[in-house]
Amino acid sequence: MSEPGSTSGVVTIVVSDEQTDVEVDADRWADLATAVLQAEGRTGELTLTFVDRDEIAALNAEHMGQHGPTDVLSFPLDSFDNAADAMPGPVLLGDVVVCPAVASEAAPTHAGTLDDELALLVVHGILHVLGHDHAQPGETRVMRERERALLEQHHWHGPAPAGFTQEQQA
Repeated sequence: MSEPGSTSGVVTIVVSDEQTDVEVDADRWADLATAVLQAEGRTGELTLTFVDRDEIAALNAEHMGQHGPTDVLSFPLDSFDNAADAMPGPVLLGDVVVCPAVASEAAPTHAGTLDDELALLVVHGILHVLGHDHAQPGETRVMRERERALLEQHHWHGPAPAGFTQEQQA
């Protein structure tokens, strides 16, 4: 993790754990976020915030028009394709907000374990900040392939476990 206030050319992850429902290893998730941004060839500052159900439900209603809590929300900021094109100072990539309580409930029928679910949500949120989407089938395929590749490289350091799935099951 880089120091706050760094100039362009580096990755800075600012992590905040604002919930008490699930224990979160902030340094670990900052390291994953850094590795993902570096793998994607991106530099700048990203905020990764862990919140409770009430906070993510409020954000979901305010920004997405959806009722109730969700697992992850992404808010892209600066949209420079190249940090050299940016104004002086760090590029503000955006914010990723994760709800560990929602992740904990989804994990058994989604990624398999809470650890893998949180890793998937961090990677998924960052890819959204970087412009990936899953509104269309082709976009979904590309985004899921990239998620899996990044998880295999920077989370599992090998193939995905047998129980891992990226599709939410009922």
